[in-house]
Amino acid sequence: MTGQASAIAHGAATIVNAIALGKGAAFGVDLWTKAYVQLTDKPGVIEAQIICDAKESTLLIEKTVLRVLQRFGLEKRFGAKVKTDSNIPIARGLKSSSAAANAIALATTTALNKTLEDLELIKIGVEAAFDAKVTVTGAFDDACASFFGGAVITDNTKRQILDQLPLPQDLVVLLHVPPQKAYTIHTNLNRLKPMAPLVEIAFEQALKGKIWQALTLNGLIYSSASTLNSAIAIDALAAGALAAGLCGKGPAVTVVVPNDKVDEVKTALEAYDGEILTTHFNSEKAKVLNP
Repeated sequence: MTGQASAIAHGAATIVNAIALGKGAAFGVDLWTKAYVQLTDKPGVIEAQIICDAKESTLLIEKTVLRVLQRFGLEKRFGAKVKTDSNIPIARGLKSSSAAANAIALATTTALNKTLEDLELIKIGVEAAFDAKVTVTGAFDDACASFFGGAVITDNTKRQILDQLPLPQDLVVLLHVPPQKAYTIHTNLNRLKPMAPLVEIAFEQALKGKIWQALTLNGLIYSSASTLNSAIAIDALAAGALAAGLCGKGPAVTVVVPNDKVDEVKTALEAYDGEILTTHFNSEKAKVLNP
């Protein structure tokens, strides 16, 4: 009697963090989150499971499904069983929440045999992230980069896309992922807000298409403001990286590397405690998966 669907959305990495300015930029990477949604005849009951990290809160899953059901006036008719799986490390600044919300919103809408415009699906996920208290800005930039792929520049306050840029295919993205987690909602805004004039400079560089300069400058600014170690990014740049900087609020660091410099940059990153993920740009939209 009930519908079911699966969907996938990809990860993203920061170009300009929107916390200080209300405007941001991000680009898609080929990490992924998959959501599996089955509707039930138990209204108000959303059973959620995070396969890759069972200890994490499932509140974002519940809030996203509820937002979709409410959008169609069906919250008193259906509940849902939801599972998510992902290869995106959680709470490291790598947009795990944005990817999850996108995949869940798309899968839930499809399970209902309904359709929504892409931006409406994204905005449902953004609202659910606020509901679940996993975001400070709504992460509209991250959500758009996750959903559409490519590089996206946004006004998060107005929830508008200002520009979308294709990404070159001859670069590698290395992610240095420390073992410790850091949740966005715990970010010290008092330290970050005064950085707005400097972040504005990085944002202007992004608008000019100089996204790698913007990424590096943004990373240095936020690392200094949050007392995270900027030496990782600087060492990566010294080893030949094109760009390097804090991803989101951290603690992960994004490093964009020419193909011929990957080994040297990896060696530099290996001097620091943590895992190194090798990824590439993603230009593929979030999509429904075949049964």
